[in-house]
Amino acid sequence: MKIAVIVFPGSNCDRDMAVAVEAISGHKPIMIWHRETELPKLDLAILPGGFSYGDYLRSGAMAAHSPVMREIKARADQGLPVLGICNGFQILTEAGMLPGVLMRNRGLKFIHRPVTTRVENHQSVFTRGYQAGQVVTIPIAHADGNYFAAADVLDRIEGEGRVAFRYCDDTGAVTDESNPNGSARNIAGILNETKTVLGYMPHPERVIEPLLGGSDGRALFESLIGALS
Repeated sequence: MKIAVIVFPGSNCDRDMAVAVEAISGHKPIMIWHRETELPKLDLAILPGGFSYGDYLRSGAMAAHSPVMREIKARADQGLPVLGICNGFQILTEAGMLPGVLMRNRGLKFIHRPVTTRVENHQSVFTRGYQAGQVVTIPIAHADGNYFAAADVLDRIEGEGRVAFRYCDDTGAVTDESNPNGSARNIAGILNETKTVLGYMPHPERVIEPLLGGSDGRALFESLIGALS
């Protein structure tokens, strides 16, 4: 099994992601630098969190045009599963691999704390380890996590079952108070049309075992590994 973690200048969650992947899959991932254009055969590509290119212009905007992303996009079009976490989610939208944009948090401040999100679609390769409606606690760490898309785009992704996770309270209720960044319709994670690309703002790699403060992120990786095995 070949899993790649793409590393951009300013990535700071790439090692955390690599540790989580190896711990759950038993396979050491390949760390691929953003300038690479000739990639090996891959089973999964992951875009980790961080501040690629220092978040200049817009978060993820420069990374979306990195040489490696042309190949990642081409592979994704052929069915390669791609996971983008936090800055990785931002890169996926800027690259046109997912609809919408990630804007500045409505409070205009960096937020770093655990949040609860509800599993909306549990039938993708990323989420089949969860139950529909399950509430999971995952930490966030971002300044630009406010998901926005035009109303017709939001209606389409809702109708196609492409909302993977939604911010909620501890009971699973979707409220404005439980929305940490102002995201449209409390959206925390979305899928592409084929449900093989996921962008998710919280950091599941940080909660894969109780010693880290929780293990709610583990099922996401177990879902992926199980689907690829």
